[in-house]
Amino acid sequence: MLEFKPIQTRSAARLRKYYEQCTYRLCEYSVGVKLMWREHFHPQYAEACGCLIVLNRSRHLGHIFDYPVPLPGEGDVDAALDAIDAWCMERGTAPIFGVVPEEERDVLLDRYPFVSLENGRVWQDYLYRAEDLASFAGRRYSGQRNHINKFRKLYPSAVFRPLTEADGEALEAFWEEFHLDFHKENAEARREACSARKMTRQIGKQKWIKAGAMELDGRFIAISLAEVCGDTLVCHIEKALSQYEGVYPAIVQAFAACYGEGLTWINREDDAGDRGLRTSKLQYLPAAMGAKLQMVVRNELDSLKEIPALRSGRLTLDGLREEDRAAYNRLCLDDGRNRWWGYDYREDLKGELTEDYFLETARRDFANKLAVNFAVRLDGQLIGEAVLYRFDYRGQAELGCRILPEYAGSGYGREAFRTAAEWSLYSLGLRRLTAKCYHENLASARMLESCMRSCGEDGMFRYFEKKV
Repeated sequence: MLEFKPIQTRSAARLRKYYEQCTYRLCEYSVGVKLMWREHFHPQYAEACGCLIVLNRSRHLGHIFDYPVPLPGEGDVDAALDAIDAWCMERGTAPIFGVVPEEERDVLLDRYPFVSLENGRVWQDYLYRAEDLASFAGRRYSGQRNHINKFRKLYPSAVFRPLTEADGEALEAFWEEFHLDFHKENAEARREACSARKMTRQIGKQKWIKAGAMELDGRFIAISLAEVCGDTLVCHIEKALSQYEGVYPAIVQAFAACYGEGLTWINREDDAGDRGLRTSKLQYLPAAMGAKLQMVVRNELDSLKEIPALRSGRLTLDGLREEDRAAYNRLCLDDGRNRWWGYDYREDLKGELTEDYFLETARRDFANKLAVNFAVRLDGQLIGEAVLYRFDYRGQAELGCRILPEYAGSGYGREAFRTAAEWSLYSLGLRRLTAKCYHENLASARMLESCMRSCGEDGMFRYFEKKV
């Protein structure tokens, strides 16, 4: 099972092992973004199957994963996705991927039968050819060259140079002046500026940081900070004092010429919906937009608005009702039945056991698309339940059935199980249905053998399956 640790500054070396050769070209697949936005997304990481697995927290979606980042020649992305699925199933939650690289989309679409997919314009990264920003060659960049020529004419003594740890005081002085000049009211923009300032304090301490400044008469008037990920220079910080006309294109060009050599792309990140940023980034003529696909994995129950009524020779299977409360509580509280059921409600009970607890839990599980609890009825009366649960989001789920003791031994369990199984495979659309029973539960074993195929065992259970 995956074990996650919070991403902190001291985590950088572990993460860089994966990101330094990452080919995804998106800014989220970098140490800088993880550190700068850690108070917002609370990222955690685990290493498994030769891959880096990052788990973020979203206010709207809850837990949300990055796509696994493999070590070249070592990482097994499919196995890492298996580990993510297992982690999610253990917690009863669906896998959600927040920034899927466009080239990896089909891997997930092939893996999961039901998904919802979004590709928001606001979060797309701006990707430029490194050679374009380093030279601004050709007619299409004449505007940038004119701005740079004017900057050089106005400030002939301005020079670009790489930054080191010894520049700490000069950087703090720059930030003091920058904040006096910063007029954006947007809370996210202000948060980003504060995070950027903290990040520049790592210059010289973290070897992966590439940083430079435009210096004029002994003081900084613009700074940039980036890291190399694969063939891409990911620019995390690009700040300048706005009173110096032409300083932005000047540092963009100088920074690209200094640190972009030998690289193919420069990622200047997204615009977060800021109109001014969008205008500026478009003026530099991006060669491509880095799509960030958000993929929410669904299961077969998402198409189900209500629990259907199923009919067999003697029985009806349908949703639980208010009038079932007493019989259902008796079924759920029967310790003898629960022993073979393999589940003790006390393990999950929080607080006092109420009269409505079991009924409300079943309804909540269906509302959250985690399970279907069928009431098994004989002549309209509840005599047991069939539960379809443990959806793996890849076309598989598990089925269990239990019958009140006074109705045992008449084949009702077999009939209910078979009815629910046929519906699960041929109406709901599962690809594979599984079930299990304890070795000592010979009655359940005989019932499952009549409906399914044996597919293995361990020290505790016998396992069965049915495929279509």
